Parts: sequence; C-alpha cells; structure tokens
Amino acid sequence: MKLIYSIAIRLVIVLLPMMAIWATLFYFRMVDEIRDETDDALEDYSTLVIMRFLDGEITGEGTVRGTEEMHDSGSNNTYMIMSIPDDLAASIPHISYREEMVYIPEKRETEPSRILTTVFQDQDDNWYMLEVYTPTIDKEDLTETILKWGVILFLVLFLTTLILVLWAVKRGMSSLYRILGWLDKYIPGQKPGPVPHDTNITEFQRLAGAVQDAVDRSENLFEQQKQFIGNASHELQTPLAVLGGKLEWMLDSSDLTEEQMGEVVEMLRTQRHIVRLNKDLLLLAKIDNGQFPESSDVDICAILRENGEVYEEIYEEKGIRCDLSIPETFIVRMNPSLASVLVTNLLRNAFVHSEPGEVVNVSLTGRTLRISNGGKTPLDGERIFERFYQGTKREGSTGLGLAISQAIANSYGTSITYEYSDSCHHFTVIFK
Repeated sequence: MKLIYSIAIRLVIVLLPMMAIWATLFYFRMVDEIRDETDDALEDYSTLVIMRFLDGEITGEGTVRGTEEMHDSGSNNTYMIMSIPDDLAASIPHISYREEMVYIPEKRETEPSRILTTVFQDQDDNWYMLEVYTPTIDKEDLTETILKWGVILFLVLFLTTLILVLWAVKRGMSSLYRILGWLDKYIPGQKPGPVPHDTNITEFQRLAGAVQDAVDRSENLFEQQKQFIGNASHELQTPLAVLGGKLEWMLDSSDLTEEQMGEVVEMLRTQRHIVRLNKDLLLLAKIDNGQFPESSDVDICAILRENGEVYEEIYEEKGIRCDLSIPETFIVRMNPSLASVLVTNLLRNAFVHSEPGEVVNVSLTGRTLRISNGGKTPLDGERIFERFYQGTKREGSTGLGLAISQAIANSYGTSITYEYSDSCHHFTVIFK
C-alpha cells in the first residue's frame, strides 16, 4: 500500500469518530443553551403578564369564567390565564417547563413550543394558572443542519489535514526518497557513488549509514565472487583440457583392447560434457553478476542466418531443415556475446529436440522472435526454464541452455515464453 493511502485511511479512522463525538456534544450543548435562554425569556415574560393582569391591564374575563383562551401579545410569545380551585393550585409546582407541539391561531400552524406553567393569586386570594408559550427550535431541522455542516466540516478538515500532512511527509521524507532512488539505480559491480546522507534527521542518517555498510559488504562479496569465478574457470578448464588430451592420446594408442577403447571413448564423452557444463555454469554466474556491461548494435537476423546454416549442416544426416521468415536486418542494443548465446541456445534447442525430417520454423515480426519445432507431447511450462530441467533427455544437453537464455532475457528486460500448440513447441522472445 502506498504511503498516501495509508495516511488517508488513518486520518479517516481518527477524524470520523472525533467528528461524530463533536457533532453529538455540539448538538446537546446547543439545545441546552437555547433552552436556558428560552426559559429565562419565559420567566421574564410570565412576570410581566402577571403584573399586567394584577394591574388590570389584562382583564382575563374569559379565563375567569373558566374558559381557556389563547392571547397573543403581538410578539412570538403567547399566554393563557385560567382560574383554578385552591386544591389544584396546591398540587401544581410553582413553576415548571415542558415542550410540545402547539397550534398558533395567528399563524394557523402547529409549531414546537416551550411552555412555562406557573400559579399566582390576585388581591382577592383567587388562584390562577398561567401558561406562557414561545416557539422554540425544531430539533429535526437542527439535527439535519448540524449533520449537514458536520459532514462539510469533516470533509474540509480531512482534505486540509491530508494536504498538510502529505506536504509535511514529502518534505520530511525527502531524504528517504533520495535513498530509495539511489537504491533503484544501484547495480552491483559498477562502483556506485556514496549513499545520499544530506539530512539532519537522525533516523535517516542511520538509515543511510546502514545502507552504505550493506552496499560496501555487497561490493566486497561481489568482487570475491568474481575472483572465485575467474579462479574456477582457470583451475577447472586447465585440468579438464589436460584430461581430454590424455584420453585422446590413449585412443591413438594401439595397445588398447576394443573393450578398453570403448571405456576411454565413454570417459572422453563424459569429460566433454563436464567441460560444456562448466562453461555454461560460469556463463550463468557471469550473467547473474552483470559481468557483460558492454552493449552495441547487434543484428539478430544475421545471427539467425549464420546459425541456421550451421545447424542445418550439423543435422543434415537427420534431414532437419531451418525455415527462416525474417527481415533483412533487425538491430537491438545488447552485448554481442549474450545476444548470440540467446539466439543460438533457442535455435540449437529446437534442432536437438526435432525428429528426423522435421522443419524448424523461425519468424521475426516487429520485435517478436518465434522459434518453433515439432513435438508429440508438451513440456512443463512452469519448469521449462529451470536449471537442469530436461523434458526429454538428449545426448549433449546440459539442461542449462534455456535457463541461460532466460537469464540473458531478464538482464535486458526482455520476455521469453513457451507454449505448445498444433503439435509444436513455440518459444517466443519479445525484445525490449
């Protein structure tokens, strides 16, 4: 997962619960504050109504007779005064509040209202109950509004925080990105420059130091491996060549019996197989170690024509032919030796595993090279490029040819694939 996605997910996980808790607390705190202000206003208004009633400014004739009548003061407040018996007055709290939906005649609609209820006496010790109504907030509308603006606030905070965090991370992690870029370009054996360490952040300084130590150890091991490969090539090839010469000398001797000569021939065949195997293993090691850095323009078509003629002569007795369908030239940028090995191994593999009288088809279209030969059964496509894997054992095969070809292709970012169709084995190389 990329760093930006990881940061975004963590911000959502942190901010979303925080915003939900904030919106809930804000809602209840706002409702409490509005209710307190409304209650204070109701108390002041109820005191004013009572004073005006006692002063005779409000007659209350309808209510004294026991009827209930709503009175509008000309504002949003509405009141109702009604006469009550003494026993009822004793059971009613001095002041109480409640909320309910109240029909407002003047507005001809029902609105949520806050209601104050209180009792009082006039000069004649008569008890009255006063209810004062005032419109209050619609909690559903308030909830929707807070939810809407809460979401907007969350998005603004999330985007703002994400942008600021990404900016801070990009600035703070620039040293890490420079180290990663250096590692992407690092190729063992090419004497890289020092690891970037121009930072005042302790952790990145330690990281750069650790990477530099690891690279230095890798370079030392690489040099030791190259020396080992060179020594192995010298120390093994020389005695093998001497052994081959001795065996050939023994064959030229007339003192050997027919049975002994047969054994010497078998020994010589084994010696030559070991020589080829040693050369292939050394070549694989050099390819893996990147010891073929030189590149130049190579004509793949010229290599195909030259080797096609050579293998046709070698397998002339079996009647195996090579059918080339290639352009005049096809230039790629590769190490000449590796390009020759790549093409030659695939071509030789097709000739070795072809039955007498068959045709090896070679085509080159665009940047795609395809080499096909007949076959009765398909090979294991998942193991065909493994080292020492041989679908059908053939004399002279080391089981490393296809592995070497794939190693060369991988080193140049080129793909090589195998498929079996129409009773034919097809090896396809797509040059980069």
